[in-house]
Amino acid sequence: MDLDLNEEQKLIQQTAREFAEAELAPVAGQLDQGGDQQPFFDNLQKLAELGFMGLNVREEYGGAETGVVAFSVALTEIARACASTAVTLSVNNMVCEVIQSVGNQEQCQQYIPKICSGTYPAGAFALTETGAGSDPAGMTTSAVQDGTDWVLNGSKIFITSAPYAGVFVVWAVTDKNAPKGKGISCFLVERDTPGLSIGKKEEKMGQHASATNEVVFTDCRIPQSALMGELNDGFRIAVGELAGGRIGIGSLALGVGLAAVESATNYALERKQFGQKLVDFQAIQWKLADTFTELEAARLLLMNAAFQKEQGRSFARAASMAKLFASESANRACYEALQIFGGYGYTSEFPVERYARDARITTIYEGTSEIQRLIIARDILQSFD
Repeated sequence: MDLDLNEEQKLIQQTAREFAEAELAPVAGQLDQGGDQQPFFDNLQKLAELGFMGLNVREEYGGAETGVVAFSVALTEIARACASTAVTLSVNNMVCEVIQSVGNQEQCQQYIPKICSGTYPAGAFALTETGAGSDPAGMTTSAVQDGTDWVLNGSKIFITSAPYAGVFVVWAVTDKNAPKGKGISCFLVERDTPGLSIGKKEEKMGQHASATNEVVFTDCRIPQSALMGELNDGFRIAVGELAGGRIGIGSLALGVGLAAVESATNYALERKQFGQKLVDFQAIQWKLADTFTELEAARLLLMNAAFQKEQGRSFARAASMAKLFASESANRACYEALQIFGGYGYTSEFPVERYARDARITTIYEGTSEIQRLIIARDILQSFD
């Protein structure tokens, strides 16, 4: 079994690392503190020009067509410098992939190149609602046919990149009499469509540069051509795309966890207490050993899930395992890094407190850790039938 990256994957990883160090790391702290946001958008454009907004998208639509493994390693490198940029990149790739997967040729050609090129700074994935988070089948946003149009009414919450997204992939109930989860369809809605408005901005614990907002639909009229995939087949589409998104969020979590423990290691190599460096204490060495071991295990789980998806195999269980372990490990890594820094770790003088805030959400979005355990357990139990 060959666990090494191929030459193309290594090049993408190195390009992402160099870009993150040169462009993202110098402004990440400023963006986190609410400074000028223009560098954030400038870097999104630069990433688009490098091909990172469509890593697993076909070249005919402006993508890089490098595969899922390359996407995972690139996202990890970006997240080591700026989690806000990484989550935008992850969602953009997911939006491109869902359009590529179920959209028709006209939809693919109309929207994917705009995201890949940076014409649209972002795409948005509008699924979650106030009463439909871990249970998306419980959504109430509706789409009703009126002549040759659809009319959307309802609202979505926690939508990443909503204020600057050029297109929204929106799920809505199209058959209210169908069994739960069976009467849901998927639509493409452009940003300037009358009736679509951007609502409340969430004041979050971390990932501050990435906007998270409510999106409201009030008699929002869209053409028949906005329907993506088959009518009433949207829930299946959402479940499938969330599985792929979990590889992205797991990779993001891994990057943040690595940034935290590497920062703590460098600090422990310099900081002295009781006449010796912190790294000379066995307690610190064990923290580092355990943390690096967990993160390496997370990396291997992510590579396995990414490889299975890339090969066209069933990957849902692998993706949930990878996302669960990587996100939980990243949070533990940030906790241990804070302990190694001591009081300094609790201040904004060092980035480790930002890493801890940025990592916390990774056990929640794209399916909570509890939901991942349900998915994993159900899949395991089915194999025993």
